[in-house]
Amino acid sequence: MMRFWKLLRIYLSASLSVQLAYRANFLAAVLSSLANIATGLLGVLLFYSRPEITQLGGWNLEGALMVVGFFTLTQGVISVWLRPNLQQLSEGIRTGTLDFLLLKPVDAQFQLSSRNLNLLRLPDILLGLALIVWSAARLGTVSLSSVLLAAALYLSALAMVYAIWFMLNTTAFWLVNVQNITELFQGVFSAGRYPLQALPLWIRPLLTFVVPVAFITTIPAQALRGELGGQLALLSFVVAVLLLALCRLLWLRALGSYTSASS
Repeated sequence: MMRFWKLLRIYLSASLSVQLAYRANFLAAVLSSLANIATGLLGVLLFYSRPEITQLGGWNLEGALMVVGFFTLTQGVISVWLRPNLQQLSEGIRTGTLDFLLLKPVDAQFQLSSRNLNLLRLPDILLGLALIVWSAARLGTVSLSSVLLAAALYLSALAMVYAIWFMLNTTAFWLVNVQNITELFQGVFSAGRYPLQALPLWIRPLLTFVVPVAFITTIPAQALRGELGGQLALLSFVVAVLLLALCRLLWLRALGSYTSASS
C-alpha cells in the first residue's frame, strides 16, 4: 500500500510540474469551468423563472442547485482524473506502448488509472463543491449525519463513475477506437444535472438501473437533504461494489485476449 501512495505522489508531482509550465492555460480553464457551470445553472433557473413554479418534481430551487453541484463536481473529477488517464488506453493498445506498462512490477490497472492528472480542471471541482455548500446552507436542514451519509454515498458514486469509464475504455481491446462510446456516456450523464424526479417517468428506470446516473447526483443530494431511505442507500453501495467487480473481471478478460500490436 505504501508503494502505491508513493507512486501517486510521484505521478501528482510530475503532472503538476508539466502543467505549471503553461500557466496561461489556467485562465482559459477557469473560464471554461465558469461556462460549464453557467450552462447547468441556466437550465435549472429557467424552470424556476416563472413565479408560479416553486418546486420541480418535489425539489425546490436550492435542492435542484445542489444536484447541479454534484453534477459539476463529478464532471470535474472526470476531467481531472479519468479522462486524461483512460483515454490513453486505446492509444497504448493501438501503438503497442501498453506492453511497457504491463512489464512493470505494479498493477497495470492502477497505473492506467493514476498516471496523469489534468490539474487545470480543478476549478470544476471547486465550483461544484462551492455550489453544494451554498445550497446546503440555504436549505438550513442539513445535519452532521446527513453530511456523512452524503459523503459516503458520493464516494460510492465516484466508484461507479470510475468503473463505468474504465469498462468503456477497456472495450478498446476489441474496438480500438472507443471515443464515440465515451461521448455517448457523457451525453446520457448530462441528464444528471437535473433531479431524477423532474425527468419523464419513462427515462427514470434507465437512469437508475441501466446507467446509474441517479446514484451519482440525485441520491447524494437526497442524502444531504436528509430525505433518503436506508434501502436506497444500501443499494447504492451494492451497485458500486458490483460495478467495481465487473470492471476488474472485464479488465482481466481483456488482458487474457490481448496480443501486442508490436508482435
